[in-house]
Amino acid sequence: MRVLSIIGHPRASSFCHALSKRVRAALKGDGHEIIHHDLYAEGFEPCLTADEAYTVGDSVEQVLARAEDPVLLRHRADIAAAEGLLVVHPNWWGKPPAIVSGWLDRVLVPGVAYRLSSADGLPEGLLSIGTAVILNTSDTHEERERADLGDPLELIWGRCVLPYCGVRSHRRHVFRPVVGSSDAQREQWLAEAEAICRAAFSDGR
Repeated sequence: MRVLSIIGHPRASSFCHALSKRVRAALKGDGHEIIHHDLYAEGFEPCLTADEAYTVGDSVEQVLARAEDPVLLRHRADIAAAEGLLVVHPNWWGKPPAIVSGWLDRVLVPGVAYRLSSADGLPEGLLSIGTAVILNTSDTHEERERADLGDPLELIWGRCVLPYCGVRSHRRHVFRPVVGSSDAQREQWLAEAEAICRAAFSDGR
């Protein structure tokens, strides 16, 4: 399976990076093709430009043709060719880091990730991704996350983004609380992340 891997954390020494590295190595060992993008390392520009935004009267083809950023074009091509998606990022204020949000804004656009025939119609997902796995880190305990905050990251990924783009199934897992966790706990989490992803992408073949 061709798996697109996205990591969104500014520190290469972070536990997010450790999760991504461990999982990618396991998936490669299982024979999957991994296309990896470290958004911060690549200097991905998260701000949608005026040229990339819709203007009244524009067609999807006209908007897509105005995008000239080679990094953006590579990301769009990679998501369009992907059969699986792995995204790793922390929970910051109940949302992904700005660079990941900007990746969604600029990459998952009409003509690439979905088609919308009318403003009030239902989207037609264009991606060929059978399985997506979202791995998050957090310092908020699960009980408070669900009872007080409503698990906003699940709403973003599980209800707003992935189904809209035609992703057939997803699994999201949160490792928490990371702050103060021991080396032994982190090693257990790494093994858990590996098992989750190997099973998810094996089932999605």
